[in-house]
Amino acid sequence: MTASRSTPSSEGCIALRPVKSVFFVLAAVAILAGCKKPGSIEAGGIYVTRSTCPQVGIPAGTGDVTLFSPPGRTDAAAIDVVATITNLRAQCSEDAAYVNSAATFDVVATRRDAAQARQLTLPYYNVIAQGGSDIVAKKIGYVALNFPAGSLRAQTSAQTTGRVARGAVVLPEDLRRELTRTRRAGDPDAAIDPLSDPKIRDAVAKATFEQLIGFQLTQEQLRYNATR
Repeated sequence: MTASRSTPSSEGCIALRPVKSVFFVLAAVAILAGCKKPGSIEAGGIYVTRSTCPQVGIPAGTGDVTLFSPPGRTDAAAIDVVATITNLRAQCSEDAAYVNSAATFDVVATRRDAAQARQLTLPYYNVIAQGGSDIVAKKIGYVALNFPAGSLRAQTSAQTTGRVARGAVVLPEDLRRELTRTRRAGDPDAAIDPLSDPKIRDAVAKATFEQLIGFQLTQEQLRYNATR
């Protein structure tokens, strides 16, 4: 999974606001070594840090799936299996060309009828999104759940990876300098949020990536999750 835009440069802490002003939070990611503690209040303002690693998350409405038997019914008495994605976590590594994210997660399921042993295979998606909205890569994987005879519960683990071109996750040098320069109370632009500049805001959004994981649901399953 690859996305490539922008120009390579070093990243660092971002001085967002002086202490006197309203606090703004940058929609950024993780922490870089060598920066001030994230969220700390310093003489130059509040520092928020970002890194090249994608955020990982489970989009609302796709973290669980409900199967019905017989098909066509959606009442509680017809619920066959309920499965949930949980314990999502990721490890990030970088090389000269790419930022690589390896996400692991568990799938826990319960079923209505425990009489027979049963194997169930469920599809999930792994998406790399840019700027909070644009999907730049997607792949489908599958998890297999094995219910022993007499057991109502099954659990399994899975791992999936994604990568982003390193040049896409760093800001141009001029914008990085504007974001990281010290802003002191009394300066003419001390009360101006740098992210109010559309050029800076758009550049930060384009350099921000997420790795999103959830069940690959049908329209009916999505509708059920949204309306239950």
